[in-house]
Amino acid sequence: MFEIVRYSASLEDEWNRFVAQSKNGTFLFDRRYMDYHSDRFEDYSLMFYKKGKLYALLPANEKNHCLYSHQGLTYGGLITTVKTKAEDVLQIFRELNAYYKSIGVQSIIYKAIPSIYHQWPAEEDLYALTSVCQAKLKMRDISSTIMLNKQLPFTESRKSGLRKAQQTDISVIESDNIDAFWNILQENLHHKYGVNPVHTAAELKLLKSRFPHQIRLFLAILNGKPLGGTILFITPNVVHTQYISANEEGKQKGALDLLFEEILKKNWNKDFFDFGKSTSTDSCELNGRLIFQKEGFGGRAICYDTYEWTL
Repeated sequence: MFEIVRYSASLEDEWNRFVAQSKNGTFLFDRRYMDYHSDRFEDYSLMFYKKGKLYALLPANEKNHCLYSHQGLTYGGLITTVKTKAEDVLQIFRELNAYYKSIGVQSIIYKAIPSIYHQWPAEEDLYALTSVCQAKLKMRDISSTIMLNKQLPFTESRKSGLRKAQQTDISVIESDNIDAFWNILQENLHHKYGVNPVHTAAELKLLKSRFPHQIRLFLAILNGKPLGGTILFITPNVVHTQYISANEEGKQKGALDLLFEEILKKNWNKDFFDFGKSTSTDSCELNGRLIFQKEGFGGRAICYDTYEWTL
């Protein structure tokens, strides 16, 4: 029923046009974003055509006979449009299973796109995962999300930090100074967890140059010196905090409390503000201190689910 084509660079424009008019795609699926780290993954994304017209996309990579959708992305499920029908999605999963099995893939790990990122209802894939693939829930991460038209008040601990910041000359600005923020971020991650940020400073600058309206940096500064900040990823429905960090002075003076007080007051014309996951990448172990901070700003739980099945 469907013609299946493996993605190649010659199809970039067609892929990107489909993402832009999809009902559940974000700029993370644009090839100008996805391919910044293409050297790290064996891309095995698929494009599904119906009667000669592109009907759906699956961003994916293959590693050790396992197909992931997609290891380099926070989420990476089937991308569809408002014209997509449930029975067609069931057939797509039957055919993609057969396709991947024919090339030696033995299992599939599928990171569904959380519903808050859908511009229209788009959970046909979740039904297909159980009815066609007999997939099992492999991992469930918890994120903290604010409904922007129905915000909860800050908790007293966050209000206390906000009062400290308001007694200083800290100000919140939008900035292009990725290096200043990245230095704070790297030092924090290295000190707390012994790891580096997922992106390098050079990668962040490259991506921001490609997506200046979707990737934005806000800093809390005092006397011209950054104390902390956040990099936001702006998608059609969601403002997402990709990174949040503050130095020791910023933590002591409540810089992040003032930062999010100012950011959350902005008219984003979006439905949700998503602080992102508070669980470890490989075990879903809850980071209590991290989620305490996010819940203090009014965030409440949204889950990012990962499924697995064998072929």
